[in-house]
Amino acid sequence: MASPVGIGYTLIMRVEMPSHPGAFGQLAQAIGDAGGSIGAVDMRSAGRNSAVRDITVTVSSDAVADAVRRAVEKLDGARIVSVSDSTFLAHLGGKISITPKIAVKTRSDLSTVYTPGVARVSMAIAADHSKAFQLTIKRNTVAVVTDGTAVLGLGDIGPLGAAPVMEGKCMLFKQFADIDAFPICLDTKDVDEIVETVVRIAPIFGGINLEDISAPRCFEVERRLQERLDIPVMHDDQHGTAVVILAALINAAQVVGKPLEELTVVVSGSGAAGTATMKMLLAAGVRDVIPVDRAGAINRTDRYENTHWTWLAEHTNRQNKRGSLGEVLRGADVFIGVSAPGILRAEDIAGMGRDPIVFAMANPTPEIMPEVAAPHVAVMATGRSDFPNQVNNLLAFPGIFRGALDCRAKRISDGMKLAAAKAIAGIITDKERGAEYVIPSVFDTRVVEAVARAVANAAVEEGLARRQLAVAEGEETAVSV
Repeated sequence: MASPVGIGYTLIMRVEMPSHPGAFGQLAQAIGDAGGSIGAVDMRSAGRNSAVRDITVTVSSDAVADAVRRAVEKLDGARIVSVSDSTFLAHLGGKISITPKIAVKTRSDLSTVYTPGVARVSMAIAADHSKAFQLTIKRNTVAVVTDGTAVLGLGDIGPLGAAPVMEGKCMLFKQFADIDAFPICLDTKDVDEIVETVVRIAPIFGGINLEDISAPRCFEVERRLQERLDIPVMHDDQHGTAVVILAALINAAQVVGKPLEELTVVVSGSGAAGTATMKMLLAAGVRDVIPVDRAGAINRTDRYENTHWTWLAEHTNRQNKRGSLGEVLRGADVFIGVSAPGILRAEDIAGMGRDPIVFAMANPTPEIMPEVAAPHVAVMATGRSDFPNQVNNLLAFPGIFRGALDCRAKRISDGMKLAAAKAIAGIITDKERGAEYVIPSVFDTRVVEAVARAVANAAVEEGLARRQLAVAEGEETAVSV
């Protein structure tokens, strides 16, 4: 199945072809003309009349890959024996596994980790449930839960289709924050069933990361789980996005010399990410936020069936502006797009206030391409890795959950999320901050530690922590509270 997104990858083509002089040159020419780039050639077998080679070809998209295959098939005497795809090969058997921490080599080992020795531990936990945080994987395990209805760039592809994405999320949890995460892909779209299922599996997990659940159901699922569980529950598509956007905006506002609370911010897209972003901006002190959707600015004059839009109408758009995106953008300081590609025009940015800030984060194609916005914009950010200032959830969720698990937080509060945003923004110093550097790289190793510490401290201050981190002799130690 062709991918809906053009992403480069590597093909390994096994080709049988004539062994006469010049045959390989014709093959290489055909691959190059089709847009492929040969990286390696390995001989598999050679005979008097033919040779079989494995040819590694880098392609920029599925369309180029198809063109390369067709070009090879057209060559006289050439036959494609097989084609392997580096991306598919990386997913064979899944991308994660469970590895024991203790080797079982003797009867003593067996009696320690299983029966009869394990009985003493089980009885201790049965008598005091809080010991599960100390004596089981609960202390460091997060469930990544989805129904596969809103997978980024792919839409409603179901629980099995979403599984590779959830596995990838679990890998990121482990590699960036050393959190053991496991994908839970639910075969239901019913809010009641999702909530009940998660509640029933929650005892073994230290946190719940909701992922790729479509709006508006995602709001209800998160709210109800937060009410019923005493462990952190966060819908990352909402809050991870909001945290990183706020972090980038904190620095961008300083670049253009405008106080955060005096900004007029227009947000295009009022789904899960857009709604959470607007609520976070308000919590951070931004006083004028204007939500815009397909029909124009959300306002207090119109009436909405969507209860979340009603909330936005009541709490945003101070001047009750009406009109299209271009109309409400006039004089605004900031555009934040979490909507659709190509909806923002250069002339719209030209009509904004002094030194406009534009965060165009539709993926893979932004609301406006950076090269189009460049003549008019002071600070530009996207969700893409091939432009400066990538706004990526990976900057937030590993550290947020690391901090929440470390202090055994009962939930993730607005204060904890605000602390995370400020910690991310604070990675960049005054000397470093500039138009093309308002958000740190996802590979900046300082980020997770800074976010985790800030989140844990905020949880302690708000009385949400069951375990306090204290500093003793230069090292962090845990103190139960």
